[in-house]
Amino acid sequence: MIRPIRTVRPAAEELVDAVGWYERQRPGLGGEFFDAIRRTVDRISETPEAGPSWGQVDGRRILVAGFPYQIVYRIGADGIRIPAFAQLKRRPGFWRHRR
Repeated sequence: MIRPIRTVRPAAEELVDAVGWYERQRPGLGGEFFDAIRRTVDRISETPEAGPSWGQVDGRRILVAGFPYQIVYRIGADGIRIPAFAQLKRRPGFWRHRR
């Protein structure tokens, strides 16, 4: 069963910034990054339990193939919420206060 996914505003803004950063590094790389994110979000939607539990009872994360990013998400009764698209080497846990 595919579950609906909602991205919190700060996470959406971080994603836009990251796509822009990659695009500035090499034209087309931003699109490759976004495609990798999209595939990972689709995987979460289709099989939410794929990501291991992390940090909290309802918190999970899954790595983005080909990029040093993880998608942090929570499974709830009304669907899946993404509080962060987190770069693996910067500010660990910065998103923990987000719901």
